[in-house]
Amino acid sequence: MIRPLRVMRGLLVYLFLPLSWCYAAVLAVRNWLYDRGIWRAAPGWVPLIGVGNLRVGGTGKTPHVVWLIEELLRQGQRPAILSRGYGRQTRGPRLAGPADSAATVGDEPWFYFEQFGECGVPVAVAENRRLGLDLLRQRHPETTLVVLDDAYQHRRVRPALNILLTELARPFHEDFVLPAGRLRETRAGAKRADIIVFTKCAPDLPGAARAAAEAQARRYARPGAMVLFSAYDYAAPAPLTDAARAAGAPVAPGSVALLTGIARPGPLAAHLRAAGFALEKTYAFADHHTFTEADLTAVRANCRAGQAIFTTEKDAARLQAPALRAALAGLPVYTIPVRVALLVDGAARLRAALAGLF
Repeated sequence: MIRPLRVMRGLLVYLFLPLSWCYAAVLAVRNWLYDRGIWRAAPGWVPLIGVGNLRVGGTGKTPHVVWLIEELLRQGQRPAILSRGYGRQTRGPRLAGPADSAATVGDEPWFYFEQFGECGVPVAVAENRRLGLDLLRQRHPETTLVVLDDAYQHRRVRPALNILLTELARPFHEDFVLPAGRLRETRAGAKRADIIVFTKCAPDLPGAARAAAEAQARRYARPGAMVLFSAYDYAAPAPLTDAARAAGAPVAPGSVALLTGIARPGPLAAHLRAAGFALEKTYAFADHHTFTEADLTAVRANCRAGQAIFTTEKDAARLQAPALRAALAGLPVYTIPVRVALLVDGAARLRAALAGLF
């Protein structure tokens, strides 16, 4: 059964290639205009770090942004975060505040605000990043650096450090431009990266595998670009709801349910299985899915009473919407915190690159 599916996918790739070439040509002209300075990319009033990818969805941007902010705070900087605010119900530049939610600023920015708001890290959203930078400059002139979340293709601004993320299992150099593949632009876009990070690697990834992946990336990277590797580091389940907090003791390995609205729930599911959990029910919605009362009613109807329900921190930002409070009541929902660990000497090299910005 698997082989016919692969053959069909291969045929679809070839059928869509003409459309991909047209789309890639348009993007190539756009990039050429920026590269030649005909269309101007504005620098920030402080150093900008761009974090993004060539592929649509699921490369691990959020935990890498968290790593950067935590490191910048350790280095004594005053960072801010600027995102588009995908999926929000508002428009225009906006600064996240206590009265906001995932609905008003987007799930990822709201997660950042919950993580770093008490540390004094401003979180802004804007479709036009120039306008977002203007807002940060007006409201938070103490900022010393801005991390641009998912802005690799947003070329109206020019990062001082451009970080490109790509999954080791689905690297950009093996993919095609939309709609034949999942790339937002051609592989040549990797030349804009100062650092390329292969994400979601095994913590014990062999040196030979790292060398092979780096060699492939360097076929498209600019000379001198840094190539790093990172793995996910999952923490113990953390209670999200009152029912989970009332359960008290840590969740013991056993039968659980998984509820997600992210692009790639596979790595989390694999981690849970390796930790001894049996995924009796899996509810996998589309990336940035807006959860509804009906969704949670279905989860409640299909889960056993008291069965632990795991979700991601990003999904938790949407699940805690006021409209879902009643539907969520009584469900023992836990988040699985995730951070990134840079392999070998990657953390030291990235720290040095950050310090070099100042």
